[in-house]
Parts: sequence; C-alpha cells; structure tokens
Amino acid sequence: MACLIAAPCSGSGKTLLSLCLAAAVQRRGESLQPFKVGPDYLDPQLLAAVAGRPCRNLDSILCGEPWLRGSFHWHGSRADRVLVEGVMGLFDGRGPGSEGSSAAVAALLDLPVVLVVEASRQAGSLAALVRGFRDHGPPAVRLAGVVLNRVGSERHRQLLAEALQAIAMPLLGILPHHPALELPSRHLGLLPAAELADLRERQHIWADLAERHLELPALLPLLAPPPPGADPILQLFPQAPAEPMAAVAVAQDAALHFRYPETSELLEAVGLATVPWSPLSDAALPADTAAVLLPGGYPELHAERLADCGRSLASLAAAAARGVPLVAECGGLLLLGQSLADAEGRLHPMAGLLPFVARRGDLSLGYRQARSQVDGLLVRRGESCSGHEFHRWQLDPLPTHPAAAAPGGASAGPLWQLSGWGCPDRLEGWSGPRLHASWLHLHWAGAPAMVRRLAAVVHGTAPTAAVPPEYGPP
Repeated sequence: MACLIAAPCSGSGKTLLSLCLAAAVQRRGESLQPFKVGPDYLDPQLLAAVAGRPCRNLDSILCGEPWLRGSFHWHGSRADRVLVEGVMGLFDGRGPGSEGSSAAVAALLDLPVVLVVEASRQAGSLAALVRGFRDHGPPAVRLAGVVLNRVGSERHRQLLAEALQAIAMPLLGILPHHPALELPSRHLGLLPAAELADLRERQHIWADLAERHLELPALLPLLAPPPPGADPILQLFPQAPAEPMAAVAVAQDAALHFRYPETSELLEAVGLATVPWSPLSDAALPADTAAVLLPGGYPELHAERLADCGRSLASLAAAAARGVPLVAECGGLLLLGQSLADAEGRLHPMAGLLPFVARRGDLSLGYRQARSQVDGLLVRRGESCSGHEFHRWQLDPLPTHPAAAAPGGASAGPLWQLSGWGCPDRLEGWSGPRLHASWLHLHWAGAPAMVRRLAAVVHGTAPTAAVPPEYGPP
C-alpha cells in the first residue's frame, strides 16, 4: 500500500523527497501516479512534470471524503507506483485543528507516513521531535520511518541515525546539501515547473541522489498502488455528454495556470470541451467560444505585458458584451478590473469589466465557507460551498465607476459571504446570469451542481445573447 510523505512543518523537504522518488521510479521504467494533499497548484505541477501524468489533489475540505477515496483508488490503481505528498506540517489543517491535514488524509486512506525532517541543526533532539509526531493524535498515525534532509556530513548522519535507533524508528535515507535540491520560489510558492529551464537536468540528478542516499529497497514497497475503484467522475456524471461539445476557452499561460486537472475532465463530462487560450499571446478568443474560464495564477507579475495585449483584453470585453458566460477566480478575476498594479506598484489597464483597481496588500490565505447571496451563473441563493483563498493583491472598489451600475440602475448584491478561521466574515465577488467572479478557488468535484449549471447555460442559450452582468461590491 502507498505511503504519505509528511513533515513537521513546511520547508522541511517533502517536495524534494517526492521529486527524488518520482525521478527514481521513472528511471526504472515504472509508471507513477502522484497525489498532493490540500489545495496546492505549484507542487503538483512539478510532480506531474517528473511523473509524466497529472498530479491529483486529495482535499477532503474542498471535495469531500467520498471523492477523495474514489480519486485515490481510481487513479492510484492505474499506475505501477503511487506517491502522496502531504501539506504543511503533519497535523496542520483548517485553523488550529487537523481537519484536512496530512494526518487526516493518512487516517482516511489508511496510509503509513514517511516523515521528512530538516535536520541541519539537530542531533539527539531529533528523537524527541520524531517521538512527538509518532505519538501525537488524533488522528493516530503510523510512522513507517524517517528521511533526514540537509544532513551535513557522515558524522552528522551517524549522530542522527543513533538518535532514531534509540526510539526504534527506521532511517529511510537522507537528502544531502546539493544545488539541485534548492528549488527557486516567489511570493505564492515554488517557481512553476514550466519556468524551470533545467528541470530535465535536475530530474537526472534527483534520480542519482535517490539511488545514492535513499533506502530504495525499503521505500519503493511503500509506493505500492491501492486496490482499484470506480471512476469518480462517472459517479458524478454517469450519462454520456451530448455531441458535439461546446467550446470553453480556458486561459492557460504563464500568467494564468492554477487549475486542477479535473476541471477539464468535469467539463467534458457535461459536454463542454476545453480549448486553451493565452491572454499573453495577444490573441482573440476562438471564434466558437461558448464560455470563458479564467483560472488563478500570477497576472500581477505580467501586468505590463497583459496591458499591451489589446486584442486579448478587447476580445474578453466583447465576449462579455455578447453574453458569453465568464467564470473567473483569483488571478483570473484581476483581468476583469479597471487596472492592475505590478510588483513595483505601477498601474496597468485591464479589461475594464468590473469596478476595482487591484494593488499589492495583505496576504489572504485559508479555507473559506461561502454562502451564496444571489442566484447567478453557477450558484443559487442560500447555497453553501467550501473554497480556498490565497493571494497578496487586494481590490480597491470604485463604487462610482460606470461598471458598478447594475442593469436598470438598481444596486446588485455581491456573490457570497465568506467566513473562515481567523478571518472576519465579509461579502465578496460578483455574480449574474453570465458572470461568476471571485477570489475563491473552487475544486468543482466538490460542487458538481456548478458544472451542470454552466453546461445548461451554454447548451440552452445562444452565446451571442446580450445579457449584461450584475455587479456587486467586493
């Protein structure tokens, strides 16, 4: 059975160990299915690039436990090996509790845990730390062993090995100091895989390091696939989609690329084929676009270049004027405002559809519970769903801007009320018959009704129908 790779805290080396193991498995000619606990987008991109197949997120808060089990068994059973990378510290979940944590996922799937410890400043104290994680709970965890990161010398390794031996904990290998194990990052996490020019070279080094420094005879059996299960998407949408499928233009480039692989699969299950569109290429939307999806990403890092992409922004505004349904979340939302500040604070014009200016501000991070305030493109008043928020740019509303006026001059309500641990309740987002725009990242496997509603609008209404969006304050 597979194991879960966890750590005492973020930055300990979970991703490094996962990448080394994935590279070693690839070198052996075996297939590997990677999984990532939680709502992350960047670590999964790296794991997918090395494994050669999409990394699947295991998030019980966003998707629910039945989906999590189904996805793990369906995708995991179709590969020779399975690797599950945890999130943050082993017991870190929503707020101060362990809900949604790596430990909770390990307990739900009955997975043993390999603990990665950053050991550069430790010796005998390692035993106390590992014993604490071994014995802490609930949920109870089964530690299969420990991998030590940033071990400085053979003498250091021996000190740490004896500390683990004193508590009968297997040492499953080390990760030494090495330039290939230094992953560049920026304000939202690791650099995306597509921006690592030396990824293939690194992959060969990671495989070498795994073979030299990890106990692969002990670790590889912990990457065994689970028993097979049913396709979770067919469980949600058992009927075959109608042909021909309508085209959904999905923004996909260096500015906007935070998207779960299931997004395209769920849309296809209801008769919506995703077509890639790059706003950064300054190209108009495809002529047959029946809906537009603007996922999250880093538009703030490309604000100047986006502002120069007049065809892209004009095409987006023209599509909205024709009534083409628009779905935007987080970074995608920023394209719809009046202007966007870059990292130096300079403002650049965007599509001008929503009444705000976006500038760098305080970090917003965490799970949110969202209660819908209106009937809109994807939601119905009073419904509740779970999402995740992670951004450093904030919105300055422009309530007197012409875009703030709802149809007929009446004021329109916001999309939903957000609540979360340590975060004051607030109203957020915009909604209308052809618009869903919010900071909130959703995993649509946890909200299949939204997928059905988008399909119903696309299949039941001509894309050229002129239906203006309703706007609400952020």
